[in-house]
Amino acid sequence: MKLSDLFIKEAMDLHLTTSTKKETLQHLAGNFASLGKVSDVDAYVAALEAREAQSTTGVGDEIAIPHAQHESITQAAIVFGRSEQGIEWESFDGQPAKLIFMIAAPAGGGGEHLQALAKLSSVLMNPEAKAALLQAGDSDEVVEVFKKFEEPQEEAVEEVAEEAAPSNDDVYILAVTACPTGIAHTFMAEEKLKQAGKTAGYKIKVETNGQSGIGNRLTKEDIERATAVIVAADKQVEMARFDGKPVIITKVADGINKADELVARAAKADAPIYHASEDANATEESVEGESLGRQFYKHLMNGVSHMLPFVVAGGILIAVSFFWGITSFDVKDTANYNPIAEAIFRMGKLAFAMMLPMLAGFIGQSIADRPGLVVGFMGGVFANPALFTDFATGGVFAEGYVSSGFLGALIAGFLAGGIISFLKFAFSWLPKSLEGLKPIFLFPVFGVLIMGALMLFVINGPMGAVMNGLTNFLANVPRELGMVLGFLVGAMMAIDMGGPINKAAYVTGTALVTSAGAAGSDVMAAVMVGGMVPPLAIAIAATLNKNLFTEAERNSAYVNYVMGAAFITEGAIPFAAAHPLQVIPSLAFASGVSGALSMAFGIVSRVPHGGLFAAFVNGVSNPLAFVLIWLVGGIIGALLLNITLSKKAK
Repeated sequence: MKLSDLFIKEAMDLHLTTSTKKETLQHLAGNFASLGKVSDVDAYVAALEAREAQSTTGVGDEIAIPHAQHESITQAAIVFGRSEQGIEWESFDGQPAKLIFMIAAPAGGGGEHLQALAKLSSVLMNPEAKAALLQAGDSDEVVEVFKKFEEPQEEAVEEVAEEAAPSNDDVYILAVTACPTGIAHTFMAEEKLKQAGKTAGYKIKVETNGQSGIGNRLTKEDIERATAVIVAADKQVEMARFDGKPVIITKVADGINKADELVARAAKADAPIYHASEDANATEESVEGESLGRQFYKHLMNGVSHMLPFVVAGGILIAVSFFWGITSFDVKDTANYNPIAEAIFRMGKLAFAMMLPMLAGFIGQSIADRPGLVVGFMGGVFANPALFTDFATGGVFAEGYVSSGFLGALIAGFLAGGIISFLKFAFSWLPKSLEGLKPIFLFPVFGVLIMGALMLFVINGPMGAVMNGLTNFLANVPRELGMVLGFLVGAMMAIDMGGPINKAAYVTGTALVTSAGAAGSDVMAAVMVGGMVPPLAIAIAATLNKNLFTEAERNSAYVNYVMGAAFITEGAIPFAAAHPLQVIPSLAFASGVSGALSMAFGIVSRVPHGGLFAAFVNGVSNPLAFVLIWLVGGIIGALLLNITLSKKAK
């Protein structure tokens, strides 16, 4: 498929009037959705914003390429927007974006589409093409520009390798580019590095790690000949093959904006020698400029994102088992026992029990790669081993056994990274012939041994005491202060909807409901109802006053009735992104009110997810009050939105 075939003329806007990145994403996505090319515009916009949160798609030179793959996309396409005054996009070079190319790709889309999308970066590197796009009078002229400048990429890997193969005395630079989605930045960095190498007179070969797979793969012969290697990547790439070579590890953005500098350094082999057994040291440059807080959050979210599906699956199944009665799963309760309820409860409990190992394991993996996964995973098991074995029923651990629960698993994840770093140092003296022994034998065995000793004899006791103390404190908080706490966690769920503040509230609620077991947690109930309010408020507001939103926004707003009921707070993100000053305070206040009311009524949630479904199957106490509180919050939010958005329109 040719690049020019992907442009949707009817969705183009050559005279953008939006003033912010969020407004522009919402506007272009709305144009795209109005043509029936996306089944869920809210989800797609949320995916675009999630990509922006990873790193800006403002690639510089007044160009931005927001992009995302999502299952709601029915057809791969590019939506073009042009702004005369420019839009602040946090671009790498600080310039506002005037040419915006929004790329929409289906989840798991074919390689043909993704290869065509990759050509966009090559065309945009041409100054003549950019000038023509700035002068284009209509959508037909925009498409003609790409027909003119699009070049069929007929370079085969063999041809590139043959062209680049130097003599032993020549400078030969290798590079690897990769970004999280593998659609745009990957190929723009490739093009920039190639241009820099050509300008400097050096031979260079660039491997791309895109969504459609690895392109122009570096061969063993390439690596042996290489003067140095540039790795410009924001995700993990295969590194062990570069053992013993000078390797520059940096961000994919530097591959675009500092290509000349990187090529000059590589030509002089001005880089540390990479050793496959010293990954932690070799990757220091990749996080240069990234604060400790940002690194902590990134590792934590890697654990949380992998943990959540287990929390949701386990929580919902446990809630379903309550349908036959709160104790219907208990074989000792002969009057209410139901074997189906017991089976579903046990399935849910096992899935829920995996929460701690998944959290700790994937925090460990984020820090120390695969060796950190097994050590972190076992750290999560050691945080509460009684979930998986009869650990606490006899032997040396039976007396005074304490579970550290969620807090222990959290610490175990970060501890796993430290343990692996220590083991890499401790075994660095081993000869290279025994390198293969480390990840498969030495790291797992000694790592699990050290982790077990630390968790069982050092961490579980104090962390368990902290967790129990927190639980007891919250259980004895006066109702008035409980309402303040409920307002706080409810509002947190609506402030950044899926962001760090939202996740902090949700993780706290999850930790408390995990610790409480079947008794449930009132904080979790406040968190859940607070997270259900924003989508409902948006849907009610759109129903009450159709003039508040555009037609595309209204069409997607009604879906929020379902999203709110299902506790999917992210359904409100596109509306908050389009009108942040009006929407976010309104929703935060409404969610806070619902959270406070939930605490006032003493509602507890026995599950960490499920929304109305959890309420209908006894997942929360007093389900009728829970539903009414949700509706009250939604109505309050809708009324506030009508006031604030109407004032903005005037």
